[in-house]
Amino acid sequence: MLITGATGGIGAAVARAAADRSYRVMAAGRDTGQLDRQCAEMPGSIPGPLDLRSPGGLAASLPALDRLDALVHCAGVAEVASVEETPHSMWLETLTVNVVAAAEITRMLLPALRRAAGHVVFINAAPGLHAVPRWSAYAASKTALRELADSLRAEEAPYGLRVTTIYPGGTATDLLAKVRARFGRPYHAADCIQPATLASVVLTLLDMRDDAYLPEVSVLPTPRR
Repeated sequence: MLITGATGGIGAAVARAAADRSYRVMAAGRDTGQLDRQCAEMPGSIPGPLDLRSPGGLAASLPALDRLDALVHCAGVAEVASVEETPHSMWLETLTVNVVAAAEITRMLLPALRRAAGHVVFINAAPGLHAVPRWSAYAASKTALRELADSLRAEEAPYGLRVTTIYPGGTATDLLAKVRARFGRPYHAADCIQPATLASVVLTLLDMRDDAYLPEVSVLPTPRR
């Protein structure tokens, strides 16, 4: 299994859960020191340094794999800025990291995924995210990610490839804390989905029997009284 964004809250939780289930994990991310520390605590896992800001260099960083059972895209950036405040460099980075790199990694790993009749999982945004003021670049990138997943699902069906998009509500990560602070909204980790819970959803999807799978899954925090 290859997991992008493996040093983030969700990606790290997915990597740990997969390692605990005896998956052979490649934990991919930009922070090589953090990757090394995480992998040292997860038997059967190896670090995979990847800089998603430079898709042209990904081919040299990805391993040559004969087969790949699962590819889980957890990486993402989420800057908060109005259209007026968003320079083209922010648009480029957001779309590159959140969509273009995911497409390029998937494209390069398709032969290995096809041989395994594998599963590609995209972690998207909260269900129904649409036209959010001061979040246009992020919202646009996640809409594009959904279209990527839907097109891939149709194209790869003849090869037995399964493609799932997960739409998680607020998840207790450092990224969400920063985003809500920028929006001036409160953040209480206890009221959010826990990363380990979301990771359990990913593993449940991957562990389903071969005769069926879920193309889309929405996950929401339990309402508090």
